[in-house]
This record gives sequence, structure tokens and C-alpha cells, in this order.
Amino acid sequence: MTAKEKVVVILGPTATGKTACGILLAQKLKGEIISGDSMLVFRGMDIATAKPTPQERALAVHHLIDVRDPEEKYSAFDFKREAASLIQEIHGRGHMPIIVGGTGLYLKALLENYHFSTSEEQTKRRQALAEYADRYGNEALHQKLEKLDEETANRLKINDRRRIIRAIEAWEDGDPVSQEKDSESPFDAVVFGLTMERALLYDRINRRVDLMVEEGLFDEARFFYDQGIPLDSQSMKSIGYRQCVQYFRGEWDKKTAVAKIKQATRNFAKRQITWYKKMPYIHWLMLDASPHYPSIADKMLEVLRERQFIEK
Repeated sequence: MTAKEKVVVILGPTATGKTACGILLAQKLKGEIISGDSMLVFRGMDIATAKPTPQERALAVHHLIDVRDPEEKYSAFDFKREAASLIQEIHGRGHMPIIVGGTGLYLKALLENYHFSTSEEQTKRRQALAEYADRYGNEALHQKLEKLDEETANRLKINDRRRIIRAIEAWEDGDPVSQEKDSESPFDAVVFGLTMERALLYDRINRRVDLMVEEGLFDEARFFYDQGIPLDSQSMKSIGYRQCVQYFRGEWDKKTAVAKIKQATRNFAKRQITWYKKMPYIHWLMLDASPHYPSIADKMLEVLRERQFIEK
């Protein structure tokens, strides 16, 4: 039997410091980082996505950052295919692939080898959602979306069936996955999760948003808004840009827009945590209010040695 390729994964809700930890671990393991974040793929969209800075990227090799234009799509299917190829290439160079990011669907799709639906299966799935609404009512369909994406559900009216179905599909990035997946992972993976008490996490999120605003979030969003990037594109619907657009349109004042970004980011973190509950193989590391990431990276190395993933 061919040995599985080794992969280290660092995940966790937004604002827990995955980037800093990933870079430190990459330096210790002769590793290369593969972004596991659905928004870092878009060129020029740096502040709202908390993209690693050029200085950070100079400290370790990074992949799957700035690989799509803002008007393009990127899906879990794309990530699975491209990340799997990169893992093979990185091992071919004698390096360790380290996936760093918080997009639960992408990570599960790769690690659990999800089998993606064909176009015919997507059509059947759309029909199944319509039939579900016919049978149980539009409110039940709306509740199904609410469990996946509470923020979008709050914006859509219960009887707007077409948009609700599209939102359910969009939540899975346009590539609905079947329930089929391999019984075991195609990789020898050790998955670390960074977490902290909810109040501490929310405080970090709020402070991060304030910093983004100071760094020019609204100017960045205005650039893409003025460029005419479709507002229904994957990139422009992301947290940060979406609220800025509502400010540009005069729907909110700037203070309200900033508060809405914070609220949406906190809600996003809650959804991420819900996703991770579906991944029982995560080795969680609890962070305090001021994490010392070199120590966290050392703890990760200890676990990797204990599991004989790397040499002692």
C-alpha cells in the first residue's frame, strides 16, 4: 500500500491568529503554506480578507493567494483539486504542506475526499429543494437556509423561494456536494484548531475590524465598487465589501456600516465553529487574550512528534 502524503492543517474561527502560527510552523518544518480561505484567492482584495501581508508572505512560501480576479468564481471543488495537486508538488520538493485557513467546507472536502455533484446532480438537487418547499412550506425552506447562513436568511423574505434556493447553493460556493465521501482520508493529516473563549474572540474581531478601517478598508472597497465588479459576485458579497457598498449607496452611515461588519464577522465566526463540530479529528489548542504564537507552534511540534508525524 502506498503511504499517504502528510499534511498539517491549522484552522479556527477568524481572528485567532492562524496566519502567524502557520508561518512559524512552516519555518520550523521546512513547510509551504496552502491557503484554506475562500476569499484570499481574489487579487487586490487584501484588507477585508485579512490577507497575509507581503512581509508575512516573504517569511514562508504561500499558495492559493491572488489566483482569481474579483469577478471570477472559486469553489470548494476548485480548492480540493488545486490543493491536492499542490500537496503532491510540495512533497516532491521534500517540503511539508501546511494548510492554513478557516473555510470548513473547503477543508472537509479535501481531507474527507468529498465527491462533487455533476451538473445533472445539481439540477436534481435544485428540484429537491423546490419539492421540499412544496411539501413543507417556504418557511421550512427558509429555516434550512437559516441553519446554514443566518445573515443571508435574515435578508431574504420567507416567500422569496428562488433566492433562498440560490442562497443555499451559493453557500456551498456553487458546487453542491453529494453525501458521498471516502471512508478514510486520502491524506495522513494532523489538524490543529485554534480557539479561545467567545468573549475574547469577539473582542479580537471588533478590534481587527477597527484596524481594517484604519488601514483603508473603505477605500479598498470603493476601488472595486467604482471598477464595476458585479455586486452579486462571490467577492463583492463577502463580509466587509457588502457593508461598505451599503454605505456607498447611502443606506447606512459609516458608523453603522462598521458596526454591521463587526456583527457579520462575529456571526461568521459562530458559523465556522459550527462547521468544525463536524470535524471530530481536530486537535484543539486554547488561546488566551494575548496568545504567544511561538509557544503555540512549539505545542504543535510536540503533538506532531508524539504522533510520530515528524522525527523527535
